[in-house]
Amino acid sequence: MTNKYMYFVANWKMFGDFKSLKLVNKVISFSKKFKSSKFKIIYLPPTTLICPMAQMVKNTKIKVGAQNCHHQDNYGAETGSINAKMVKGVGAKYVILGHSENRENGESDKLINQKIKTALKNKLKVIFCIGEKIKDKRNKKTKSVLSKQIKLGLKGVKLDNNIIIAYEPVWAIGSGMIPKSNDLLNAIDFIKSRFKQNLKILYGGSVNDKNINELKTIHNIDGFLVGGASQNSKKFIDIIKKTYN
Repeated sequence: MTNKYMYFVANWKMFGDFKSLKLVNKVISFSKKFKSSKFKIIYLPPTTLICPMAQMVKNTKIKVGAQNCHHQDNYGAETGSINAKMVKGVGAKYVILGHSENRENGESDKLINQKIKTALKNKLKVIFCIGEKIKDKRNKKTKSVLSKQIKLGLKGVKLDNNIIIAYEPVWAIGSGMIPKSNDLLNAIDFIKSRFKQNLKILYGGSVNDKNINELKTIHNIDGFLVGGASQNSKKFIDIIKKTYN
């Protein structure tokens, strides 16, 4: 059983309507009854659900965040875009940036860096995603890729407890595969070695209620970024319970 304060971040991705909010009610009830208080639950719903979900979890230990934001701080002629000020205004406390799915759609390290800065300016906590592709892993370039993403993504950023790092190997996301325990241990240790500050490092990539027993044995992980499994309240609750049992 872990004695660490752990983060459980539910990235709903492009999932959910108003009926889906009932899934959160089950997690709220669980969080109030579960004997351990050493965890923080963060939901990252689609933008359409940030406001109603933030109202639901008010006065609970659960927080809500956004899945992305525009790099521009002010309002402007950016049809379809939503900036940090806007998601903050409807109840978001966090924002996830640099996710591989957005990098794949063209987000550069420079753009991600701009987004991080505008998010922090607007008092949002940032979950900053980094991770290597399968070809990088095979060519033993994992460390160089992570170093570059950290250096460019966090350039000029004040590092404190408003920044959380999420290590998500691109090849593990949605594949059902997770890194070997020793590889993951070494990757997390390497990431932590890049900072003088004691930043929280999460693991994400096919985390589910079946492999959490293996993942929880890796002592240097500070929590989990959960994708598809977080869309099922029972599976998400089981991930939390099994981490502590």
